[in-house]
Amino acid sequence: MDNVLVQKYGGTSVGSTKKIKRIAQNIVRNKKNGLKVVVVVSAMGNTTNELISKALEVNKQPPSRELDMLLATGEQVSISLLAMAIKSLGHDVISLTGGQCGILTDGNHKKAKITEIKTDRLLSELEQDKIIIVAGFQGIDNCNDITTLGRGGSDTTAVALAAALKADMCEIYTDVDGVYTTDPRIVQNASLIDKISYDEMLELASLGSSVLHPRSVELARKFKVPLVVKSSFTMNKGTIVTEVDTMEKVVVRGLALDQEIAKISILEVPDKPGIAYKLFAELAKNNIGVDIIIQNINRNSVNDISFTVKIDDLDEAVEISEKIVSEIGAKKVIYDKAVSKLSVVGAGISGSAEVASIFFKSLYELGINIQTISSSQIKISCIIETDKALKALTYLHDKFHLSGLNGEDAVI
Repeated sequence: MDNVLVQKYGGTSVGSTKKIKRIAQNIVRNKKNGLKVVVVVSAMGNTTNELISKALEVNKQPPSRELDMLLATGEQVSISLLAMAIKSLGHDVISLTGGQCGILTDGNHKKAKITEIKTDRLLSELEQDKIIIVAGFQGIDNCNDITTLGRGGSDTTAVALAAALKADMCEIYTDVDGVYTTDPRIVQNASLIDKISYDEMLELASLGSSVLHPRSVELARKFKVPLVVKSSFTMNKGTIVTEVDTMEKVVVRGLALDQEIAKISILEVPDKPGIAYKLFAELAKNNIGVDIIIQNINRNSVNDISFTVKIDDLDEAVEISEKIVSEIGAKKVIYDKAVSKLSVVGAGISGSAEVASIFFKSLYELGINIQTISSSQIKISCIIETDKALKALTYLHDKFHLSGLNGEDAVI
């Protein structure tokens, strides 16, 4: 189907009925311009957090299935109100939950992954010239139980729908003007990036940039969905996420800071084949993502293994690690929540000694000790103490000359 536009509006964009009415007008303008519009919305404002708080009041460990049932209601409020607002403007519209619009997921509650989107209902409603409003963040599994997609789920919903419908564009509306060289709420002179590659955006998203969720960028890259990130409160053009050719230039695209991590260390692990497999297989079985992994040098036939996880997964990851420790005869598990991951991202970084030199020299000048280092083709990351992270981010942003770019690349 031609001329399909998918839009996503986050919680701040639909945080009040006044904002919902303004968004309705924007959607109707696109419809009048001849586009077939599918809109994904999040729950209003802090609704999801409020629902989680209510769940914890009645059960300190709420069952995952019932928590999904509860959390899914937040998006249903948003879609129905937005549909009512559009109808008041004289346009045909229908609101659909994730299950109603054909989003099928696995049965992993709270962190479900989309397995298929059946587009029959969506195409039928579009053929009837209706605007479709879809509840983000949710789907149904093969038992017809409601599931939620976890953090960033509405972004993932929007990109998945755009891919399934072969949409011409997927617009992600948020509370910032687009993707910046770093978080503009921390570094006030951060520069807006006009265009960024899927790979660079994926690294920034994975490393702590909160504008887009990594899963949504992965989907966009896989299915070549053109993304635009823009503000729902301004008319600025935002940032385009697409294929970008920088040839052999070394371009520092931006800096990311992730303060929502923790480091776990297992001390004196026996140096035997299969030990690491046993640990990380158990973490994977429980759907706990692991990032930076370090195994210290062998001494007296034992090693120390350290790795980072999201702070939300810390308690479960420590419990699993302690269980493994008793099975393999390691000494003990320790963890540190006062750490952050600081990263520099850009094309050609892996082949540039200068980028690494500036990065590590800057941390040295600030007297910051580096706990672990990780790198890829387009990023360098390190784990540092959280209480020094914000200062480091601001200092590095200046050292890489990322302010006042006005759409230009910071070429090293």
